Amino acid sequence: MPAITRRRTAFAAVLALAALGLTAPSATAETAGSAPPDEFWGDTGSIPPAQNVLTVKVLNQTNGKYPDDQVYWTFGDQTHSIAEQPTVDMAANSAGRMVFHLGSPDSEYTDFVEFTVGDDVFNGNTTRVDGFGLKLAMRLHAHDGYDVQVGDDYETFQEDRDATFAKFKDEVPDEFKGLADSNAPAFIPAPGKSPDFQPDGKSGNYFTDYAKSVGVDETTANIAACAGSLAESADKCAALNRHTADLPEDQQQDPANYYKAAPANYYAKFWHDHGIDNRAYGFPYDDSASQSSFVSHNDPEWLEVAVGW
Repeated sequence: MPAITRRRTAFAAVLALAALGLTAPSATAETAGSAPPDEFWGDTGSIPPAQNVLTVKVLNQTNGKYPDDQVYWTFGDQTHSIAEQPTVDMAANSAGRMVFHLGSPDSEYTDFVEFTVGDDVFNGNTTRVDGFGLKLAMRLHAHDGYDVQVGDDYETFQEDRDATFAKFKDEVPDEFKGLADSNAPAFIPAPGKSPDFQPDGKSGNYFTDYAKSVGVDETTANIAACAGSLAESADKCAALNRHTADLPEDQQQDPANYYKAAPANYYAKFWHDHGIDNRAYGFPYDDSASQSSFVSHNDPEWLEVAVGW
């Protein structure tokens, strides 16, 4: 099953959770990544009202590295710099994606957000399922006053790209450090996308013994990517990535138990540690227990997407 299909399978799962009214648990002040302050998001009062479902505005938060005429977005058949057009009047669409580039429309510095927009609802998220390309954060505001931020935290936006790569290498164990070197400085691949974690790679057996100890016979790459026999087993794959699969079932989805021992998906842990409210989409089923950067609300007014360096 292609990776994008797995990601959208997980995306469908969080849409179902949203329909049931389930929300992500709130993080404590001691552990939460800091949300950007209001001034980070600019003059939200000047965002033009939508004629369709909501207005999407793209913000340059590259700290002066790129001017507005070198910050590009692509949605559908449109590509513009934010100097040309910073907003999109977004109609309902299914499994949409907005892609961003820095420098030129085909630059290697690229990333995206994904969403499904209904007639009167926004559902979407930032994602690190495939890897890290650009710093991204989203702020969704609805007509009823609902206002939420997800994505990379304020501290991450404030630091230089080299510092983020160095911080990643400093905070993850040895098996994961090479992810920051393999495609630097453009990209940090997720372990399921890296040759190091494939069966013949240097960390190809990273998860296998742990998985077998809980009755799962699967490759490390498929565990990290929630593929193979785990493609339809969201909670099991999440528990393996978070190193909670050996715990009683009622403890496996408790965030207090995540990433306490190896082997674990420390790539995903890094993005949670540096995500707003510690939420991130670090692997395809990171929405299990509502830990992903997914947001959903009816009657949306506008969405801002900040693009950083």
